[in-house]
Amino acid sequence: MCGGRIAVVGGSIAGCAAALAAHRSGAGRITVYERASGRLADRGVGLAVHNDRYAELESHGFVTDSMPWLQLDRRGWYVRDGSSPMGRRIGTLPFPFRTYNWGPLWRELRARVPESVRFRTGTAVTRLHLAPEHVEVTTSGDECERFDLVVGADGYRSVVRAAAWPDVRPEYAGYLAWRGAFPVERLPDADRWPVRECAYAVFPGGHAVVYRIPDGHGGHRVNWVLYALPPTDHRLPLDSPTSIPPGALTAALREHVLEIADAHLPPFWARLAGLTPPGEMFVQPMYDFTAPRYATGRLVLIGDAATVARPHTGGGAVKALQDATALEAALTTAPDRAAALSAYDAERAAAGRGMVGLGRSLGHGLVRSGPDWSAMDQRGLENWWRRADGASAFGGRQLR
Repeated sequence: MCGGRIAVVGGSIAGCAAALAAHRSGAGRITVYERASGRLADRGVGLAVHNDRYAELESHGFVTDSMPWLQLDRRGWYVRDGSSPMGRRIGTLPFPFRTYNWGPLWRELRARVPESVRFRTGTAVTRLHLAPEHVEVTTSGDECERFDLVVGADGYRSVVRAAAWPDVRPEYAGYLAWRGAFPVERLPDADRWPVRECAYAVFPGGHAVVYRIPDGHGGHRVNWVLYALPPTDHRLPLDSPTSIPPGALTAALREHVLEIADAHLPPFWARLAGLTPPGEMFVQPMYDFTAPRYATGRLVLIGDAATVARPHTGGGAVKALQDATALEAALTTAPDRAAALSAYDAERAAAGRGMVGLGRSLGHGLVRSGPDWSAMDQRGLENWWRRADGASAFGGRQLR
């Protein structure tokens, strides 16, 4: 596909990757609309990329070794036992993942977007008008512009998805994730915890996942996520997608996570929540959904705009970059726009459905209806994980 005017709605990791894909496919003019006006690079939470998925994405030019990363190789599974500060290790599973800090990774991707791409920050898209020959994009400043194709990379509250599939809404999964990240120097006795280990601290009704990420300046940060049911008086509007950003955490939500950590986690892992000030902690209610199709007419979806799978899958950022890879291939090789979007949809919609299914399976096994972790051993853990990830899709499936 050569020429054409393409709008990308959303300027985060998925949006930058979509802009690169559009540029490489020969788009004539590309505009990226990003609603946030602040520095996206200041976001400091972690994400992980399976080694095999990294190799695929590197070969397609979306990631490189110059992006700050840290190699992990195993997952240690811990339960509280009343004696060891770190708890009793019930087993170890392979974990061949690279970890990244969201902010530096976004900054590297943003730097790869050519200067010819218009990148409009602080500009929210409020409405799309679909016409046979174009899509009219209206922004919060009542500016209107016409495009041949609009790529929705605007997350789980996507305006583009609402225009394409107005009846598709994320479904609340029944529990929350508390998240935080801080300099590793803040953690006492950090050397007890192997640098290349991702820790899973499991308990009835939830678990915590902890791993190191680069800070972008040569050091490390401790990235942690704790999944559990909300307090009964949470007062969150969970019937529609929402999140509690850093600085907006309520006292009730903070106290609840501190109580959970103190009651259920081994002391070494329990202290992570307390070491994270309220202004650095945020809460994500768990939702999942997938659009019935990834492309329709002149609209195309990638990343969380198309599919939100629970973070247990270990493949959220990977999926967004794989979507961009597949979109570039389709736009480059198909004879026309309609054929390109049909090919893209055929490949990625199935991947989205698979990730949602895996997220639900892992959420059931790790939060809603877990095993008796205190009775678990290495063989039992291996068998349990094999059943939970029956499709072997953890970390994302291979690109076709």
